[in-house]
Amino acid sequence: MLIETEYNRRAAVRYALNWAFARNPRFYDFNDIGGDCTNYVSQCLYAGCDVMNYSRENGWYYINSDNRSPSWTGVVFLRDFLLTNRGPAVYGEEVPLSDIKRADVIQLINSEGRFYHSLFVSAVLYPVVPENIFVCAHSDNARNRRLSTYNYTELFPIHIIGARREVVLN
Repeated sequence: MLIETEYNRRAAVRYALNWAFARNPRFYDFNDIGGDCTNYVSQCLYAGCDVMNYSRENGWYYINSDNRSPSWTGVVFLRDFLLTNRGPAVYGEEVPLSDIKRADVIQLINSEGRFYHSLFVSAVLYPVVPENIFVCAHSDNARNRRLSTYNYTELFPIHIIGARREVVLN
């Protein structure tokens, strides 16, 4: 049975700030083989919910570098997971940039229309415009970097609605 569980935004942001310029040894560093940005964002999301989705078909999990879901490390796969997840772990929705909150996710799109980078939102000031949104990231390590300093054609903001956990009833 699935139940709603807390998405702890404070814990997720604390993790993001702590590991922005370092690598948690529990997770492989994918920087040299395509980038570490989505792996890092997944770690931040996991820190906020403490639940993975082990579905082989469209889950979101990390056991080791060779046993992980595509959504744990792939930009588009993470987007698709967050927007369609009906099972355990975090889930979200696309929102206008003005509705983004701390501990949400922003993905960048280049001029060819390709999603190429995942960012974790560490702080939001008002009014909510790129100059007032701060992010943490890997690949090009960043801690509280202004979103406005990135080069992108489009943004894809994802608000994390919550998380679910599987509970077994006796």
